Amino acid sequence: MELTNQLVLLCRTLGPLVFGDYPQVMKTNVGSRLPSFTKSQSEFVKGAIDFIGINHYYSVYVNDRPLKEGVRDYAADMSVYQRGSRTDPATSEYAPTAYPDDPEGLQFVLQYLTEAYGGLPIYVQENGKASANDILDDTDRVEYLKSYIGSTLDALRNGANVKGYFVWNFLDIFEFLAGYKLGFGMYRVDFDDEARPREARLSARWYSRFLKNNGISAQSEVDDTGHHAQQ
Repeated sequence: MELTNQLVLLCRTLGPLVFGDYPQVMKTNVGSRLPSFTKSQSEFVKGAIDFIGINHYYSVYVNDRPLKEGVRDYAADMSVYQRGSRTDPATSEYAPTAYPDDPEGLQFVLQYLTEAYGGLPIYVQENGKASANDILDDTDRVEYLKSYIGSTLDALRNGANVKGYFVWNFLDIFEFLAGYKLGFGMYRVDFDDEARPREARLSARWYSRFLKNNGISAQSEVDDTGHHAQQ
């Protein structure tokens, strides 16, 4: 669990907001560069959140690595090697060769957050897959959603306090890292047309059926991924 605890640095605000202080591993790694809370500050921020919201698209695999001597930055303080998949070489710089789907990663995150932060309600605020803007038959997105919804349900059945799941996104929009070249929308938007016409992708029709039938009609499809959608 020590390596997992080191990744709490990525959620460095949760410790103070839930427990009133930074996690011990963060204090150890950052040392005197980390400001400390006064007693009144700790009491003020402790318990100041009502739920945890996460945005999850893919997993990052890590290996432990020794802390560097001398001046360190935020990445070095994490003290991990990172890779985009189980087969990528470990590196101190996160530059994966691919972003493989890993629904089990979302399940582990949801279960860990429940165990580590006192069972606060958790909402998956964003979860989705990008595709080229002109694609309508987005079978890869349908498979992605099936597997990640299934993993969310697996986490729920294992005790994770998941209260909501939101697909990213309903419509194609401008993406910070890809502009209009890639879209996450279940509805395609033609940005070359001033009227911005919209057209439902395969994923929109699948998700609509899934929601209308409370997940039951899509059970056999989700079962194909190894998960279950039936309540």
